Amino acid sequence: MNEKTIPILPCRTIQPVVDFYTALGFEVTFQQKSPNPYAVVQRGGIELQFFGMKQYEPTESFSTCYLQTDDVDGLHAAFRAGLKAAYGRIPTRGLPRIGPLKDMSYGVRQFLMTDPGGNCIRIGQQTSEDPHHRPAPKETFARALHHASLFADSKEDPAGAAKTIDRVLHLEDEQPTPVQLLRLLVLRADVAGRLGDEETATTALAKAAAVNLSAEERETVHDDLVRLAELRA
Repeated sequence: MNEKTIPILPCRTIQPVVDFYTALGFEVTFQQKSPNPYAVVQRGGIELQFFGMKQYEPTESFSTCYLQTDDVDGLHAAFRAGLKAAYGRIPTRGLPRIGPLKDMSYGVRQFLMTDPGGNCIRIGQQTSEDPHHRPAPKETFARALHHASLFADSKEDPAGAAKTIDRVLHLEDEQPTPVQLLRLLVLRADVAGRLGDEETATTALAKAAAVNLSAEERETVHDDLVRLAELRA
């Protein structure tokens, strides 16, 4: 037997969604305008199908699907390059957008991408045989980063992430390590941008860039430094 699952996702209009996936290197294998707007795109073993709904509101969409790969870094790089070529920039907020690579607490390295139809595509690579969430760390700042990352990149709740980070950074009796501070500030800038709070984003980016790290520490926060450079660009 040979079965596979193909997501069928909604959008308001088909063409912007087709153009988006074409920029990512997908091929349009089928498209129709009537009797119902419909399109199919494919890239290697990935197939996605879309249907149009005039009354659909992309900014209020909850539709999503998960894409599992054995080369998440390669797909992230390829998708970013395609979007930059098509849009003249890499869209990181609004619709469409592509998020940063993250090592999640449930044994997955992933990034989130949202198309013009508001469909969130989660692209991940398994890094552990255990799919369960790891227990939250007990240390104050590691725990805050754990929860803020889940708010931002699993629940897509940037306001929740911002609240978690602001609370811990205002503590007076404890201080984060330089690595913790860098990671918290980069994530705070990231979610501030998603919330349209440019002033907070600018301030957090400036503070993050000023954090003094050793060469060894910089290696441990490679993904965060890449994201810092992207957000400052």
